[in-house]
Amino acid sequence: MSDANLPLSPQRTAETDAYWDAANEGRLLLKRCPGTDKAFHPPRDFSPFTGRPDTEWIEAEGTGTLYSYSVSMVGGEPHCIAYVQLTEGSIILSALVDYAPSEPRIGQALKVVFRPSRDGQMLPFFTPVS
Repeated sequence: MSDANLPLSPQRTAETDAYWDAANEGRLLLKRCPGTDKAFHPPRDFSPFTGRPDTEWIEAEGTGTLYSYSVSMVGGEPHCIAYVQLTEGSIILSALVDYAPSEPRIGQALKVVFRPSRDGQMLPFFTPVS
């Protein structure tokens, strides 16, 4: 991904500060609903499963599989937007990096990598497991 195509930093909120701080440390955090024991993304204070405000942070393994994707050209370079089903079960919307254009395939093993946004905030992307 060229510097011109780097994304802008996300808008931080009180709900997401811990997530972005962990990303700057190279860690992927998820929220978990204690009532259902299910992890979810994006992080928020209320469980999407129960509606209760008793969620907790967990550190994700940073691995998963390609659930769905779309490749388009951005600035003359292929850009792959992907839904990744994490090992913890939740699905995260991200992008693939460091992949061959013919490489993406549903079910492919992926791992998280962190890259800086235009202003340096680290963002989670995914790359194929070698």
